[in-house]
Amino acid sequence: MNTPTGRHFKRPGWFTKNVFNRIVAWLTRRGLSVWGSRVLEVRGRSTGAPRRTPVNLLELDGDRYLVAPRGETQWVRNLRASGEGRLLLGRRAEPFKALEIADAEKLRILRAYLKRWKAEVGVFFEGVGPDSSDEEIARVAPKHPVFRLMRGGS
Repeated sequence: MNTPTGRHFKRPGWFTKNVFNRIVAWLTRRGLSVWGSRVLEVRGRSTGAPRRTPVNLLELDGDRYLVAPRGETQWVRNLRASGEGRLLLGRRAEPFKALEIADAEKLRILRAYLKRWKAEVGVFFEGVGPDSSDEEIARVAPKHPVFRLMRGGS
């Protein structure tokens, strides 16, 4: 689905939005990570109010990444605007600074992300999976923002 501005964004289905995300967020708020789940907190770009959403934190080769399987969502736009946020797990809050990754550098990150969470997010990747060719993953890379997280922030 494309937004009026031409950005790629796919809305979650009813089950994902109303059941799955809520269960994962509930568990994560209580300190139980489900396959790397965290609650992302980032300031809204218009209101400045903190916005929270469940995310999957990918750890790869000593670095940590957030991938946007649904495309240019509100959390992506807010993170781009602020450049920082916090990852929440139970009562622990970890501030970070974010650096968006260029499309040409996403291949290994998207492959690892799909290897871990394809069952959950595969529908958003147009049939591309962890065993897809480099060309197939490169084709969908521009539709899925990726951020490298660096510890710290405000």
